[in-house]
Amino acid sequence: MARVRVLVVEDSLTVRRQLCSIIAGDAGFELVGEAEDGQRAIELCEQLRPDVITMDMMMPNVTGLAATEHIMAHYPTPILVVSASVNRGELFQTYEALAAGAVDVFEKPRGNEPEGVWEKNFLATLRLVSRIRVITHPRARLGRAADARRPRSTLHPTKYRALAIGASTGGPGAVVQILRALPAKLSVPILLIVHLGEAFAGPFAEWLDQQSPHRVRLATDGQALGSGVTMAAPDRHLVLAGNALRVTHDAARHSCRPSVDVLFESVARELGAQAIGCLLTGMGRDGAAGLLAMRRAGAHTIAQDEASSVVFGMPREAILLDAAVRVLPLDAIGPAISALVEVP
Repeated sequence: MARVRVLVVEDSLTVRRQLCSIIAGDAGFELVGEAEDGQRAIELCEQLRPDVITMDMMMPNVTGLAATEHIMAHYPTPILVVSASVNRGELFQTYEALAAGAVDVFEKPRGNEPEGVWEKNFLATLRLVSRIRVITHPRARLGRAADARRPRSTLHPTKYRALAIGASTGGPGAVVQILRALPAKLSVPILLIVHLGEAFAGPFAEWLDQQSPHRVRLATDGQALGSGVTMAAPDRHLVLAGNALRVTHDAARHSCRPSVDVLFESVARELGAQAIGCLLTGMGRDGAAGLLAMRRAGAHTIAQDEASSVVFGMPREAILLDAAVRVLPLDAIGPAISALVEVP
């Protein structure tokens, strides 16, 4: 089997040597290059065409975010962001990089991990990311001006009471694109699950709140089903119970907590045909059974199509179960939801 060719991008010499040593010490990988800033990363990516890149965010000259945007626009390559979770500025740049096409994020070692555990998990994640097919991802992808050009609905007032969205790998960019395509005065609340590592999940809601006109907040136990976007708290399931939201620490589903299945199944029970379910890009099968439960309860269900998914795992499983009323490319999902819920 061919070895995975890796380019390491990191401005800290100590961290860069550590990453290079871990990669070079595994027979399944080949370290093809290392860069100390984003400009050098761009140059080496063009020259070497690696299978995968590890990308630091906070670097001199050209940042990791700028390098990610350029690479994904000109010679798309799977990128694993290796980032610190304690620096607010770095966290926000990490979310921007994920929205720009980076595949996943992995926390830098803190120095207190059991021996060999961080290294093993890092290599497993790197191998997984290297296998993901990525596409050209120009920075204009999010279409900030798209809302002004979106045709307005001529439907009667909505019958729907909630929109539930689930996403995993590739989810941050997909969710932002959908939120920006929805009308600013949305007539239904949104319940949101995005799989992110626990270290990165908390501030994501704050970052997402800045990306569209829709208010985004983390769920609290017992809060009413109100307006705006309510996102599951880190390492907690989000459940709809009556007209309130519950936050639980029940067992993980498909190794996921929060689980899209848990949310979707609760929405199916409580709202039936008065809900919309949307399952986006992601690895695994979380959300597929839940979307099927929603469809069986009469809800309008949407799955993202293969061509626009970073990872066609979760949507594929839902489609195989016949859980999706509609299968749509990402840029059509926001307008489709708007046509269902917008009051002219």
